[in-house]
Amino acid sequence: MDARGRTAPVVQRELAGRCAGTGVALGGMLALAAGMGIGRFVYTPILPDMVAALGLSKSAAGAIASANFLGYLVGALLAAARLPGGRRSWFLGGLAASAATTGAMAVPGSMPAFLLLRFVGGVASAFVLVLGSAIVLDRLAVTQRTRWAALHFAGVGAGIAFSAVLVDALRAFGADWRTLWSVSGVVSAVAVPFAVWLVQETTPALQAHAPETALEPPPRGLRALALCHGLFGFGYVVTATFLVAVVRATTQARTLEAVVWLVVGLTAAPSTAGWSRIAANMGPLRAYALACLIEAAGVAMGGLWSSPVGALTAAALLGATFMGITALGFAAARAMGPRHQRRSFSIITAAFGLGQIIGPTVAGVMLDRTHSFAGASALAAAAVAVAAAVAMRLAVVLDRSAGLTI
Repeated sequence: MDARGRTAPVVQRELAGRCAGTGVALGGMLALAAGMGIGRFVYTPILPDMVAALGLSKSAAGAIASANFLGYLVGALLAAARLPGGRRSWFLGGLAASAATTGAMAVPGSMPAFLLLRFVGGVASAFVLVLGSAIVLDRLAVTQRTRWAALHFAGVGAGIAFSAVLVDALRAFGADWRTLWSVSGVVSAVAVPFAVWLVQETTPALQAHAPETALEPPPRGLRALALCHGLFGFGYVVTATFLVAVVRATTQARTLEAVVWLVVGLTAAPSTAGWSRIAANMGPLRAYALACLIEAAGVAMGGLWSSPVGALTAAALLGATFMGITALGFAAARAMGPRHQRRSFSIITAAFGLGQIIGPTVAGVMLDRTHSFAGASALAAAAVAVAAAVAMRLAVVLDRSAGLTI
């Protein structure tokens, strides 16, 4: 018995739970860094090299990005289904497929192949996020280590920052676009064995809730949360897609082109821990609303403040909020109905995916007509601000009824 009156078996169980929580969160972080941070977002720093070497038009570059967004939407919808073989198998398969399709982008030089690879990569990244997060959060709940969820979601920002440094370093040594893709794929593949080892499924005997039933209605408030996530996807992706291009086109800020994406990653990596603490004090939905308001300011700055300070501020605010909002959305969805978390995660992720498909299209039309990013960024900021208002209203409604806690 120790100084706190705990017996040896109790101490051993607590230590085992702490180690299990740290391990699964670390495995989840590596998976998100590879499948999302690199698999989804490395296209942004590699794109200028592809455009220069292949002569891609803006519409072709946008189509390749849209193929990935469409795959992400399809993957989120598929993740809600009763897939044979269990969610861990599909999560690991998605992680492996993400690495494979990333590396395979180095092989073809034709648009159909690029579109197919990015579409499949989008499906894979959705599996990694939705199914991986469901496994990790379940495991953390069972071991009473939910605070480690911030480490899991930090993987996206860490992957973005790492990929930005990796691409810049390889480019400094004269690497072409094919080498950038192939090395990124190899680096992503390194995460697969670690995920196999660390991200273990919760055993049925330890599950804290009954299995999901597909025929049951979605939890109360989920539709409103999905609307928020769709508006968030619409607004965030406009800046995420065009920020680097705007910096390149701005004489004052052009020298920051290689820096702004790194800033997004560096601010995103620790952001989930900070937003988790804020959510612990004010609730996930109110924290979600606050994060959306801050992101709306950053999105607006991306188009309305054309200077080095404006570009860096927009990048920092985007990075500091977009993964925090994602994590807070998952926390809110899980609090609404723990038994339905995989389906809930899939629904809000699908809404997000739909928003990020529509966003670049609308913004592109506005850019072509106005030749300015100001209107597109203002519309995107307004969408995120509406998401903040809806989230705050939802928090008030749920507090009046049954309440919402993490």
